[in-house]
Amino acid sequence: MGFKTDFLWGGATAANQYEGGYLSGGKGLSTLDAITGGSHESPRMITYKTKEGKIERVTREQALPEGAVGYIDEDTYYPSHVATDFYHHYKEDIALFAEMGFKCFRMSISWARICPKGTMEINEEGLDFYDRVFDELIAHNIEPVVTINHFDIPMYLADEHDGWSDRQTIDNFIFFCETIFKRYKDKVKYWMTFNEINFLRSWTQIGIHNNDTQTKYQAAHHLFVASAKAVLLGKKINPDFQIGMMVAYIPSYPLSCRPEDVLAALQFNREQEFYIDVQVKGYYPAHKVKQFEREGVVIKKEAGDDELIAKGTVDYIGFSYYMSTVSTANPDKVKYVGGNQMPAVKNPYLEESEWGWGVDPTGLRIALSSLYDRYNVPLFIVENGFGAVDTIEADGSIQDDYRIDYFQKHVAAMHDAVTLDGVDLIGYTTWGCIDLVSAGTGEMKKRYGFIYVDMDDKGNGTLKRTKKKSFDWYKQVIASNGEELAN
Repeated sequence: MGFKTDFLWGGATAANQYEGGYLSGGKGLSTLDAITGGSHESPRMITYKTKEGKIERVTREQALPEGAVGYIDEDTYYPSHVATDFYHHYKEDIALFAEMGFKCFRMSISWARICPKGTMEINEEGLDFYDRVFDELIAHNIEPVVTINHFDIPMYLADEHDGWSDRQTIDNFIFFCETIFKRYKDKVKYWMTFNEINFLRSWTQIGIHNNDTQTKYQAAHHLFVASAKAVLLGKKINPDFQIGMMVAYIPSYPLSCRPEDVLAALQFNREQEFYIDVQVKGYYPAHKVKQFEREGVVIKKEAGDDELIAKGTVDYIGFSYYMSTVSTANPDKVKYVGGNQMPAVKNPYLEESEWGWGVDPTGLRIALSSLYDRYNVPLFIVENGFGAVDTIEADGSIQDDYRIDYFQKHVAAMHDAVTLDGVDLIGYTTWGCIDLVSAGTGEMKKRYGFIYVDMDDKGNGTLKRTKKKSFDWYKQVIASNGEELAN
């Protein structure tokens, strides 16, 4: 009963939100380097230069004009450039993670730090940096868990090759994978190919200039082929590698028992499960093939693509869980609230965070049970967290009881999934275990961490690290392997 003795407790970050050092050590530009900060009220913006030379902006979900290229405006603040500066603070931060008792640390490798243009040229300084990070983690008995590609692409591939819409990007990505697999084959065991693959749909994330349905699904096919090739390559380099996929999982409930609402929830959940089906089952599900037929989407495949996808299935499912949503056949007649990369239908039975995200611990147990019943492969919760405004008290403490309450309920729910439902769960990494830039809004005031970082929304601050109350709470959870909390 309870969590496995080797359960992977830890925390999660992403290079573009945490690492900083955006041009240090020979790193090239990534698409995320051209996206501004924002807020709950105002969206993050992409700065770009048109082929006529004009400097323009669009929101990160919008398409860029044909021939447009990413642009860095010297008078604009871009949060990713410094973020919370893991690049210069990694030893200090890893020591704090070790003090909490982390068994693992999920991080991403910046493609542009290893291959500055994303092409088949290697930056040795970038490889050396991650060597030092992995060595530091291993010295503290912390298992690295690496996301190969987390929400960005080298800007050169976006500008010159239209990102993942170009099949050649697969070859460039596999060269990157081969480079890091061989370099770190004795240091990293756990890998994930693409972060939240079901949300990869824009210039900032996959480098595409056209956001139409045909382009997005063709790019998704290239991602599937690249993931399968990476799995097969990784297993060849080190058969002990555990290579997973990663999806944003947002279970949807029917608004009512009205059959049309039940069908709407089924269709919503299918869209997320499509990306898991391909990477775990190894084929396109029939409902998606029929959708393509109806919408006139034609996926261009090369000979052998289907066989590659069938052979290159993943070892485990990594997923993020922040919230649930509600589906209805009448979406124009409901109220919407905030959500992870998308608006969600308001659920009257749930409380909401300051950013409007529904707080649903039971939904995590539902997600775990649904995924394990459907796929019967190990699961890994690689993101779960609570964004909030933290206040520093007069004595310097940060009393984030609201965060403790959130995690306590979610860890209890996953304990029930393991002990009562028999789910094979291998680990849990809280999102933003140390404060970092919010992906959705680009803010610093939306904080997730157990560790406070002195940095504001304009890039001002000392970057000093301070433990929050939740730091000691999570330390106790890990020390008891979750049993103290469960009891």
